[in-house]
Amino acid sequence: MAQTRAGRHFLQIPGPTNLPGRVQRALSRPTIDHRGPDWARLTFRVLERLQKVFQTSGPVVVYPSSGNGGWEAALVNTLSPGDRVLFGSNGQFASGWQKVAAGVGLTVEELQGDWSCPIDLAALERRLAEDQGREIRALALVHNETSTGVVNDIAGARAALDRTGHDALLMVDVVSSLAAMDYRHDEWGVDVTVAGSQKGLMIPPGLGFNAPSPKALEAVKTAGLPRSYWDWGRILEFNQDGFYPYTPATNLFYALDEALSMLLEEGLTQVFARHARQAEATRRAVRGWGLDVYCRDPRAYSHSLTAVVMPAGYNADVLRQVILERFDMSLGTGLGQLKGKVFRIGHLGDMNDLTLAGTLCGVEMGLAACDVPHVGGGVKEALAFLAKDP
Repeated sequence: MAQTRAGRHFLQIPGPTNLPGRVQRALSRPTIDHRGPDWARLTFRVLERLQKVFQTSGPVVVYPSSGNGGWEAALVNTLSPGDRVLFGSNGQFASGWQKVAAGVGLTVEELQGDWSCPIDLAALERRLAEDQGREIRALALVHNETSTGVVNDIAGARAALDRTGHDALLMVDVVSSLAAMDYRHDEWGVDVTVAGSQKGLMIPPGLGFNAPSPKALEAVKTAGLPRSYWDWGRILEFNQDGFYPYTPATNLFYALDEALSMLLEEGLTQVFARHARQAEATRRAVRGWGLDVYCRDPRAYSHSLTAVVMPAGYNADVLRQVILERFDMSLGTGLGQLKGKVFRIGHLGDMNDLTLAGTLCGVEMGLAACDVPHVGGGVKEALAFLAKDP
């Protein structure tokens, strides 16, 4: 029999995130008829408010899927077999999207970047300018790379496309930035935004999202990749009456409805400011410990998570295991080339200052328990910052 532990588990990975009590209660509501009038009203309410979160006046397509499903949907609705997609490759999740693209029959080209920095926009613009034959049909970027804590400049990528007169579709993964960081689908000229439910939206995994632009919706007419489940057209047609062409994830919609209420009650501007403030407090703690933030460009710091570099000769996964066993807290592992080299502190979703303070205390105690070389007092640096008026 497993031993009962007092207190709550600290889930401080960069997603899935902690479920607010209001969301948990919403999940427990009785399932309703997904062809009835109550469901239609729920659908209309959710879709209208999702537009505010994506900052778009266009439709938002919702799937019972993971974020990976959203990746595939973005590709198969707009592209044809053999089309070339240029990926800004500076993290594990950008690499994952490339595998999906190759798997559905697209030609993948990488613009390789340093994982600790954002994609070089000058290099991106040079590559777009070289593509005189317009073989590149789409440019795909991750806004907030969850594996590294590095933010890519999406508005800058749109500017590069515009300056070169390139007509490639701009596709952006916002899985770990939506509802945690300022993201502007319409203003930044994004053609397809891809998101998931389990991070800033504060609900369980299981919903994927696409926000298509008018240009992306036009591309559907000539796209030749096979699609059925992922077909925007059928979903948008059913959405006009408040329904879906399949059985939707009813109770996840309840949760999403409640989470959207919470976000809009707080106000998106305040949500973004809260995340930015707690991210800065976390970085101050890291620097106070004498450790390094993995992201080397302060302009590209994530507000959703911080990846922390372990001193040479020390394994981040050993530290994570000790912190889990002794203090009942989960931290994010290093992914891909960063396995064992970094640990990731998630600070997004349903978080307040006291939750962050407890998280940072757990990290500092873990560093001491594992004899990791560090300076004591990183938590004090964070607390001094958090004590100031927001």
